[in-house]
Amino acid sequence: MNAPANPLAAVRAAIIDLDGTMVHTAPDFQVAINRMRADLGLGPLTVETVIDFVGKGSENLMRRVLAVNFDADEVERRFEQALAGYQRHYLAINGDYSRVYDGVHEGLAAMQAQGLRLACVTNKPIAFARPLLEKTGLATYFERIYGGDSLPRKKPDPLPMLTVCRDFALEPCEVVAIGDSSNDADAARAAGCKSLTVPYGYNHGQPVHSIDSDGIVATLFEAARLLAA
Repeated sequence: MNAPANPLAAVRAAIIDLDGTMVHTAPDFQVAINRMRADLGLGPLTVETVIDFVGKGSENLMRRVLAVNFDADEVERRFEQALAGYQRHYLAINGDYSRVYDGVHEGLAAMQAQGLRLACVTNKPIAFARPLLEKTGLATYFERIYGGDSLPRKKPDPLPMLTVCRDFALEPCEVVAIGDSSNDADAARAAGCKSLTVPYGYNHGQPVHSIDSDGIVATLFEAARLLAA
């Protein structure tokens, strides 16, 4: 009997998420959020609470942070002030409390050596994403970097994935998206791309096994080995 075909055999490019996939940024989020909350006379949030709120962009993050204390009308009333304060504090400490996950540099280098084209697609604003990638030494791996405000729609919408496919002149089936949350897998599925999930990230507080992806890989280095096979 023939072995089943590798569903990733045709992959020629990878789209990699940032927060929770390449870099553990929750400590940065927590510091910036709690400094913003202190400005508003509010108490600090735990890193566990912050992790549950991460993943759908800064606007959603701010609304959830404010909703801990306020009703929907008050959240909207305070939203602009809170977002501006958060962005100011985040830019001041971007990357200071973060760390690159194990296997990330090794995995990206291996993918590059295999001839895979690489893009970073994150829902993090591009003004935060690029400096963080530079600070962590990850920027040099990527031909394209798209933040949550780089395009009209962000993940889980398929537009960022389809944009990378067009940039690379590849069919979606030739591209794999690697991330830590349902945002990445849902965007990949909608675009027609393959998807892999790492188990150590954020995923809105939900179990990683609930994500509809093509597999779970312990690290980006393991993903590179799988793609090489």
